[in-house]
Amino acid sequence: MDSDYNWNDHSRRIVIESREALERTSASLARSNQIAIETEQIGTEVLSDLSEQREALLRTQRRLDNANEDLSKSGAAIRAIRRNVLYNKIILVGIIILEVFILGALLFLKLRK
Repeated sequence: MDSDYNWNDHSRRIVIESREALERTSASLARSNQIAIETEQIGTEVLSDLSEQREALLRTQRRLDNANEDLSKSGAAIRAIRRNVLYNKIILVGIIILEVFILGALLFLKLRK
């Protein structure tokens, strides 16, 4: 009977130790599960923030594309204005040369008489 008592005591200790190990494992799994849930929540928040940032970047890119297009149009307008100014200067110089020629011809005719 003493042998049965030792066997029962030994079996009881094994059962208790197994139960404690099972409880530790369960607690560890619960902590791991909680950490996984928190990590998932953080991941969801990060994805949401990244989505918002992506939209902001896309809006910024569209504004920059529009600004670039406007700058191209402005550059073309400025080139056209420069060309017109150059043509106007050439015409003005031509008119001045013509007036000097006419004035010289008039002086020549007046002095000749």
